[in-house]
Amino acid sequence: MKRIIITIVVVLGIAFLIGWILNNNKKENQAKTDIVAKGTGAVFVRTSKVSKSPINLDFSANGNFAAWQDLSLLAENSGRITRILVDEGSRVSKGQVLARIDDEYLSLELQSAEDALNKLKTDQQRYESSFQTGGVTKAQLDEINLNVRNAENQYQQAKRRLADSYVKAPISGIINKRSIEVGTYVSPGTALFDIVDVSRLKLLVNANESQVVNLQIGDQVKIKTSVFPDKTFNGKITFIAAKADNTLNYPVEIEVENSSSPILKAGMYGTAVFDLPEQAPAIVVPRTAFVGSVSSNEVFILENENKARLRKVTAGRNLGEQVEVLEGLKEGEIVITSGQINLVDGTEVRPQATETAQNSPTKQ
Repeated sequence: MKRIIITIVVVLGIAFLIGWILNNNKKENQAKTDIVAKGTGAVFVRTSKVSKSPINLDFSANGNFAAWQDLSLLAENSGRITRILVDEGSRVSKGQVLARIDDEYLSLELQSAEDALNKLKTDQQRYESSFQTGGVTKAQLDEINLNVRNAENQYQQAKRRLADSYVKAPISGIINKRSIEVGTYVSPGTALFDIVDVSRLKLLVNANESQVVNLQIGDQVKIKTSVFPDKTFNGKITFIAAKADNTLNYPVEIEVENSSSPILKAGMYGTAVFDLPEQAPAIVVPRTAFVGSVSSNEVFILENENKARLRKVTAGRNLGEQVEVLEGLKEGEIVITSGQINLVDGTEVRPQATETAQNSPTKQ
């Protein structure tokens, strides 16, 4: 019984001590808050002078070169490969024969379809003559006409299958991979060759929302690559996505000529350098001047060298570490760039240093 009483006393003592500590901390925090709110203590802050700066929208984006066309050629017929006329690395033209599939059965099938069609056409002529004299009915003539049309379709299909025994290149390019050997038996859908066209390349890069609005299809772009640091290639924007991807960036496709000296290869890294017209000078402030985030559209300005005043502004373009301000600030005013977490409107402050904006263009 005595042990229980001692335990209860100890627990109550600990609870009282915890409550006293929490209450004391609450009073201290409240006192600090009251000091800030009443302006009875100066808060150390950093500041920056508002000025106009030329805005440079130039930017660069990294990406990978992709082949202009890249396809896998598949077999359309069944049969055994009898000849292969190209090898990996061969340059081919559209329509060039690449391989032959055994066409013995296909030739027999075509001959059979042709014989059947010729017989039906002969019967068709006899039926037409008999119909004129009343020897056959209109239904019988219609049936023979239908049979002729079906036979013509079968003949054309057999002719097409025989033609497909000559495997031809659907595009001009380079044989990047050969998946067959002489004697290989293929069926419809079997992979035969991979063909890539690198006479032109596509450089695939991304641009954010503030960058993509300054791009247009047809714009010329300079292309650099780390494997050829002394060379500059010319590109042209051919596609700009109308919708952002999951990272809120917009895919941009740039066409790069590679036919005169095809030294670039698909899969290499490249950098697109976008040289955009310089914009008129505008008021910009450091991103850190905004209370919370840029979307708050609120900043603190320094008034009478020792007072913080909250002001509503209208933010414009995000330019890296700087943000354009469309309304709410004038040149020469001082904005607070750090220490805002301790400020309310009217708080007394003590600036540590005033940063003046550089004269160099603000780069996006």
